[in-house]
Amino acid sequence: MGTINISIVEDDPEVRSGLRFLVNQTPGFSCVSVYDNAEDALAHLSEDDPDIVIMDIGLPRGTGIDCIRKLRDGGSLRMQFVVFTIYEDSDQVFEALAAGASGYLLKNTPPDKIITAVKELHEGGSPMSLTIARKVVATFHAPAERSKLSAREMEILSLLAKGSFYKEIADQLSISVGTVRQHIHNIYEKLHVQNRTEAINKIFPNRR
Repeated sequence: MGTINISIVEDDPEVRSGLRFLVNQTPGFSCVSVYDNAEDALAHLSEDDPDIVIMDIGLPRGTGIDCIRKLRDGGSLRMQFVVFTIYEDSDQVFEALAAGASGYLLKNTPPDKIITAVKELHEGGSPMSLTIARKVVATFHAPAERSKLSAREMEILSLLAKGSFYKEIADQLSISVGTVRQHIHNIYEKLHVQNRTEAINKIFPNRR
């Protein structure tokens, strides 16, 4: 296998320096360029022609997600992108993947795992931190779980997810507290869960 050329787009000087050192001291890897903002990265990455771009999301003068999307739309299809960020809420995850990222790593990823992930991406994989992979899988499971619940049960669970108390739900839906309790009991049975937190996480896995 030849040298894997890496570009880094990261605004934190310490993280940027650490990533560059990690890449350059790994046999078979070479850091060909480094940028601290989205605008400069967007202007020059196509010329740098890296195999893989390690891309932060929260950047000055644009976001990493916008940068990935614009490079993809501009025809930069050869380079692959792995997001490297503190953001783990589902909106950011799926927006990044939809924009064209093939991997998603959190910044608490150990150095050896970063290198493994970059190799995996170069070989055709889609490396993700464990918590991110769980969110992706949960998104595909949720629709099947939702189909088990009636419209009224979904309504009650949605209100529970917003923090409503039993009496507030009863008043809002013009039913008794006892009826609310019975619906919640039915929800737990259908979803095979023990409490409201488990039920909410099963049906709404991407809540922040």
